Amino acid sequence: MSSSKAKKTTSHQAKHNTEDFLRMYRQMVRIRTFEDNANQLYLSAKMPGLTHMYSGEEAVAVGICEALKVTDKITSTHRGHGHCVAKGADFKEMFCELLGKEEGYCRGKGGSMHIADQSNGNLGANAIVGGSMGIATGAAFTAKLLGKDDVTVCFFGDGATAQGLMYEVMNMAALWNLPIIYACENNGYSEYTKTAEIAAGSITGRAEAFGIEAHTVDGQDVLAVNSLTEQLVERCRKGEGPFFMELMTYRYHGHHVGDINREYYRSKDEEKDWRENKDPITQFARHLTSEGIATEEELEAMQAEIKADATAAVEYALKAKYPDASEVDMHVYAA
Repeated sequence: MSSSKAKKTTSHQAKHNTEDFLRMYRQMVRIRTFEDNANQLYLSAKMPGLTHMYSGEEAVAVGICEALKVTDKITSTHRGHGHCVAKGADFKEMFCELLGKEEGYCRGKGGSMHIADQSNGNLGANAIVGGSMGIATGAAFTAKLLGKDDVTVCFFGDGATAQGLMYEVMNMAALWNLPIIYACENNGYSEYTKTAEIAAGSITGRAEAFGIEAHTVDGQDVLAVNSLTEQLVERCRKGEGPFFMELMTYRYHGHHVGDINREYYRSKDEEKDWRENKDPITQFARHLTSEGIATEEELEAMQAEIKADATAAVEYALKAKYPDASEVDMHVYAA
């Protein structure tokens, strides 16, 4: 399973029918729409705390999660809304969680950075950088121990490659051939610092040091991401894991919603270039129309439907009940 050099993956189609393509497009638009609404809730002071926007990275979450079964597991990050939605989360329960309402996935107690959706195999977002790596590796170990063919995907950012936990768990995963894919979302920045200034050498080389096969893929190309993931998931089910993916992507917003004036660490021209020339949704829409899979009018109608769904979900969540005060010590555990 070792690789002396990270493999560069280019786009080719893993899915082959109209329904699959349109579902991927729908899921990416759902993520973007969710984030637009979440950002507005923060700006209008209706949402407590901070949140971290996933806008611009949609092809990563969707390309990967579309290759997974419901019973396959994922672990998420502080920038985790996209992963949640891509794995099947519902708008109403998501917005209720962000607003602290009892109908949220964690009864309003987890908030933006701790959403978990066990019914869809989402073991949860994690506010600690790299904090879910142990959870994901444990889930993969459990699947192997129980003889299941479930696969786990561990999402994390480029900044998390500086965490010691990553090397401990990759060592275990490689020794025990665990069915796990470590998915590094390299969006070019670790909070407010360029990745090149915090990560010496090669990110994929970190996995290769353990004999783990590593790949680099264009994270703005949903077909390339999905194709690679389907291949690696199938191999994981055959006992050939673990694997490592570095997905080159970009976040349109700041590190968090309060990070508005970003000129001191990245330029507006850079942001404009990514939005106008490398947007994953726009690129995929062009593919769908050029291949005759959908018309522009059909895609616009889909966008309008999703926006209406999100608006209704926000309105519902704003009116929903908060948990009763008697729940203050519920779901709190002490060792």
